[in-house]
Amino acid sequence: MQGTIEKVSGPLIVASGMADVQMYDVVRVSDKHLIGEVIELRGDRASIQVYEETGGIGPGEPVESTGAPLSVELGPGLIESIYDGIQRPLNKIREQMGDRITRGIEVESLDHSKKWDFKPVARVGDELVGGDVLGTVQESVTVLHKIMVPPHIKGALTWIYAGEATIVEPIAKLKTADGEVELPMMQRWPVRRGRPYKQKLPPNEPMLTGQRVIDTLFPVAKGGVAAIPGPFGSGKTVTQHQLAKWADADIIVYVGCGERGNEMTDVLMEFPELNDPRTGQSLMKRTVLIANTSDMPVAAREASIYTGITIAEYFRDMGYKVAVMADSTSRWAEALREMSGRLEEMPGEEGYPAYLSSRMAEFYERAGIVKTLGGDDREGAVSAIGAVSPPGGDISEPVSQATLRIVKVYWGLSSRLAYARHFPAIDWLQSYSLYTDRLMGWFREHVNPEWEDMLLETMKMLQDESELDEIVRLVGIDALSYKDRLTLEGARSIREDYLHQNSFHEVDTYTSPQKQYMMLKLILDYYNKGMAALNADAPFSKIVGLPVREEIGRIKYTPEADMEKRYEEVSNTLDAQMRALVEGSVEHA
Repeated sequence: MQGTIEKVSGPLIVASGMADVQMYDVVRVSDKHLIGEVIELRGDRASIQVYEETGGIGPGEPVESTGAPLSVELGPGLIESIYDGIQRPLNKIREQMGDRITRGIEVESLDHSKKWDFKPVARVGDELVGGDVLGTVQESVTVLHKIMVPPHIKGALTWIYAGEATIVEPIAKLKTADGEVELPMMQRWPVRRGRPYKQKLPPNEPMLTGQRVIDTLFPVAKGGVAAIPGPFGSGKTVTQHQLAKWADADIIVYVGCGERGNEMTDVLMEFPELNDPRTGQSLMKRTVLIANTSDMPVAAREASIYTGITIAEYFRDMGYKVAVMADSTSRWAEALREMSGRLEEMPGEEGYPAYLSSRMAEFYERAGIVKTLGGDDREGAVSAIGAVSPPGGDISEPVSQATLRIVKVYWGLSSRLAYARHFPAIDWLQSYSLYTDRLMGWFREHVNPEWEDMLLETMKMLQDESELDEIVRLVGIDALSYKDRLTLEGARSIREDYLHQNSFHEVDTYTSPQKQYMMLKLILDYYNKGMAALNADAPFSKIVGLPVREEIGRIKYTPEADMEKRYEEVSNTLDAQMRALVEGSVEHA
């Protein structure tokens, strides 16, 4: 059906004669065929958010409905792709149009002409349901793409193909209650509707990131949700880049939502050069990038978040563990605010729409660890990590507060730490993880039984340091006892030698849980043996001046392969120097 434009207000267009369209239907606007989505209906008038620049569009021009909601193409070819917010492949657009995206361009999201080697798994005669695996395609070196029966389809397999085929050619036929259905490798799925699953499970395994402050103090579970709020320049994007590089996930979906273009460029330049520590292959071999930067149409920011989470759910249904990085949800919320204002809706706090919290919850609730559809017992997970950019670093603003009500991990970035060149600038006194208790059993079993005790001791030392700092600022360090001063030294060692991490150093950029345990164990051993030496009347100045402290501080630069041997050496040196110190004090007495 066709309507007529009545009003143009930036990315919002109002058209009449649209009585038969439905909410969230995709439309083509004007003779330029701009892509838009219906977001409000009043009688025969439809309000449409347009995902492209509307300059030069005026009243009287046609609007044509496609009769379908905004959907993404899912199939082989997703990995290593770079899309805009509505899943248009940017590399193909560049090949056709050059460095600038031309309005109204229509490009297939996946390559419909490329042939993939399909290897069948199911057999003729099998009774299949939605989610069952028909066959596989080796999409990249690290990703085996499972071709599944679409949800809500079930029947007997009457024919299956083996060999090379495009994603739109039929590779299987099912006899269903409604007749025979041909199935290609590609599926289409509406982005605003979560993909179904059998059962949601409680998360019980950490998503290891290789970042010590996160894995040790504030872990996130596979299938968990986390937020990284912080002021400008505190390192949100670098932290998310680190998580995208090193997180213990099979697939990474990175959504650059409204951030600066040069930050997405960094991702595009770095990821192909970096090797995955688990597979040794390029990180792009397991990554999907969605780029909707600040200079791209504002309305597409909202779609980019849903596009990313839908692609993540598709890989989750194959049984993969997927991590979605959204940078940043504040820019997405700003797009919601702009569209809400143009719709003349009643504004909520700070001009954001009243439905801000529910929209954010819709996104984050699609994360989780689930039993997927299908006859086998596959488990897949989507972990969602969203950066939040509160103006002036004030987390009392609506987007931060709405996010904190939903997520279970809060990695609060501090401008004080960032200006002191302490990265990651995650404030250990303000951050928290509600997964810690649930994950502690995994750390005790897979890393070391002492993990929980070490964590409690570490947090207590950092808390004590904060309280002692107040006294030092008031009356000076000489007012403290030697025991308190040793606590400050131990906490400083935790901060500088353990929590501080250099993302540009080839060894220090990633730390395994076993190496984290050994590093922290050395620092706590130094502190506890130092306390014992103080009680044996050893001089405080000699305890803090032990040569082994330099070795403890530099052990972070020891490669993983040499860590156990180096740990034993430094631990023995620490014992010997402390013993000599105590024995010397006893002899002196």
